[in-house]
Amino acid sequence: MNTPEGTVEGRCTVTLYTLSRQPAMTSLRSSVTSPKAALARLGLSPRKGLGQHFLISRGVLVRILEAAEIGRGDTVVEVGPGLGVLTGELVRRAGQVVAVEADQALARALEAEMAAQENLRVVCADAREVAVEELVGDAEYRLVANLPYFAASPILRRFLESSRPPTRVVVMMQREVARSMTAKPGDMSLMSVGVQLYGHARIVAYVRPSSFYPPPKVTAAIVRIDVYPKPVLELDDREAFFRLVRAGFSAPRKQLRNSLSQGLGAPSSEVEALLERAGMDARRRAETLSLEEWGTLYGSYREVV
Repeated sequence: MNTPEGTVEGRCTVTLYTLSRQPAMTSLRSSVTSPKAALARLGLSPRKGLGQHFLISRGVLVRILEAAEIGRGDTVVEVGPGLGVLTGELVRRAGQVVAVEADQALARALEAEMAAQENLRVVCADAREVAVEELVGDAEYRLVANLPYFAASPILRRFLESSRPPTRVVVMMQREVARSMTAKPGDMSLMSVGVQLYGHARIVAYVRPSSFYPPPKVTAAIVRIDVYPKPVLELDDREAFFRLVRAGFSAPRKQLRNSLSQGLGAPSSEVEALLERAGMDARRRAETLSLEEWGTLYGSYREVV
């Protein structure tokens, strides 16, 4: 196997490398019904630092696959394949599958188990920092994953904001994050704006902790995002836009004139003038703004910065 730079305590970090084909070491096929036994055969245990909770519910597996609607002509990127429960089903359905695993030992085991699958490429890398273009080239693809809860947001940003975003995303994540992602004006958040700028997001199903080994302490949700051909808003400076949005949510319980003043480090008088120019009530809160209203506010903001 190639030995990458940037690997710390069995974890693949920034470096992206494809594992070389090796003889099968041990079977992972029983990992749906008995992940504990599969891990024991590999001499491994769940790693809290990587947020590892392995799916054991076939019903949930089916819901993910139904939402993803994978066909033989599709390329799929799977983040966090773990013991390969979802990977095996994706390989049977898709034309090409790229599995990105941060745990070096699990990546090696998956590569060994599925060495005969010519349409699978296992890549050892941290999906929060991976070069998406190196994974998929010019191919259109779908992102399907059981995301570690602590890394769900940065992983989604990495893919949605890349020059090669997926056409569809189906991911499992913490329920509260999923609700934030799909929220409507009145309950919006930085996450809502960050995802809905790129696609239509909806919750497909909720998933009980008992569907995983070890069971997490919170309920999960399956989310589907149908990614738009281009972002909803035409932005001349994406970083400036999110700087404004972050400022608005810097003190979400405060009125916009106060949260923007605090977040931008600008005098209240300047912020009130900005909001007036955008035709927006300074007493509103960031959570009430629609994506289109953020676009209007950004247009006024760019006139003065």
